[in-house]
Amino acid sequence: MDALRPTSITANRQTRELTISWGDGHQSVYSFALLRHACPCAECRGGHDYMRSDPDPEVFAMPDEDTPATRLVNLQEGGSYALSPEWEDGHHFGIYTWSYLRLLCPCESCRFANGTAGDLT
Repeated sequence: MDALRPTSITANRQTRELTISWGDGHQSVYSFALLRHACPCAECRGGHDYMRSDPDPEVFAMPDEDTPATRLVNLQEGGSYALSPEWEDGHHFGIYTWSYLRLLCPCESCRFANGTAGDLT
């Protein structure tokens, strides 16, 4: 099994967390707020000129807030390569690829490996 492919995905609306178990045995737990702050769509990134394949490290320092923008309404698979959430405020444009989600993993070891650990914790 490919290490960058999920073996299971669970969205828990009560804890407001998305949990992904990966093919290499790693488990990532994302707050809904982190996912929304890191939305990879052009609108959230500020236009096509600011599109990148990796998350902005600043998203790890953003508040864990409970607002309509961070309340998950629906979660769909985007083919066999991504997830596409729909948020209570109607936003549904972000396509979170498996590789993007793995780079977004907030655990200390992944943040260190991806170079996003440090002053933003």
